[in-house]
Amino acid sequence: MTFTVPAEWAPHKAMWLGFPSHADLWQADLDEAQAEVAALARALAGPGGERVRLMTGHPDGEAAARRLLGEVANIEIVPGRFGDIWLRDTGPIFAGGKAQGFRFNGWGGKYDLPHDDEVAAQIAEASGVELVQHDFILEGGAVDHDGAGTVLTTGQCLLNANRNPGWDDARAEAALARSLGAKKVIWLGEGLQNDHTDGHVDNLARFVAPGVVAVPVAWGRGDPNAAAYDDAARRLAHQTDAQGQAIKVVRIPSPGFVEGEDGPIPASHMNFLIANEAVIVPIYEERPGELAVQSLEQLFPDRKVIGLPSIAILTGGGSFHCITQQEPAA
Repeated sequence: MTFTVPAEWAPHKAMWLGFPSHADLWQADLDEAQAEVAALARALAGPGGERVRLMTGHPDGEAAARRLLGEVANIEIVPGRFGDIWLRDTGPIFAGGKAQGFRFNGWGGKYDLPHDDEVAAQIAEASGVELVQHDFILEGGAVDHDGAGTVLTTGQCLLNANRNPGWDDARAEAALARSLGAKKVIWLGEGLQNDHTDGHVDNLARFVAPGVVAVPVAWGRGDPNAAAYDDAARRLAHQTDAQGQAIKVVRIPSPGFVEGEDGPIPASHMNFLIANEAVIVPIYEERPGELAVQSLEQLFPDRKVIGLPSIAILTGGGSFHCITQQEPAA
């Protein structure tokens, strides 16, 4: 293995972005979700310095995307087929000049939608790169990379029997080494409450620089994820990366308790997206969102940090990082 997955802050050739296209899934939230994704696309194509490849999954979605974004520079609308917009999980992970594809089973069988298992091949073909298909289940949001072979993940997700039955940490690490060039895996524990992904790490902890990991700190009273945040920070405080460098943990305010129909929903500022010239942060509540933006400005002084609403997108289960996948420049 001679390659690793580039860090998200490395230069991008393009940013893939899923556009809400199916009214039967989004129902009353469709228009607002489309507006939020359109705002994200504009931010990426403008101050973000990205070539945006906006993938639609249905003719109705394509028509809405062209109505909202058809004349915006640096945004290409790519008609395709998907069950829903979560390209981070259904699309490939670009590494080694190829698209690394994985089996997808609807986050452990929860949401088995038509065409989601075809997304990786579609993106690889549209990008003009070879698809290397790996025979195990992995979602892109379950892993985060420092660009030098260190991978963050959670045991709750990666070792869950609803993904790859019989996996232990050694088998998982071997699979990540073969497919993504992982040299060291740092294991975290539980993810956010009510997260149907079973604890994706991109809602819990993210590399922001070599040897530096951002982790939320609870905001306000009754934050349902306070224990998970603190546990992740404790685990990371005793870790080194693949180069032997001690991990530095930076705490960023969480959104706090964000209520949904059935209790707290997995809102996270960790679902930020690192673009070529900007960092786009999902905002759910005004005050903690402002603090999260300020914190990330300190971590990314060379990029413009932009907070955008992601409330309607979150009704589908995720946010900005979940609906995107970067295509590295090299």
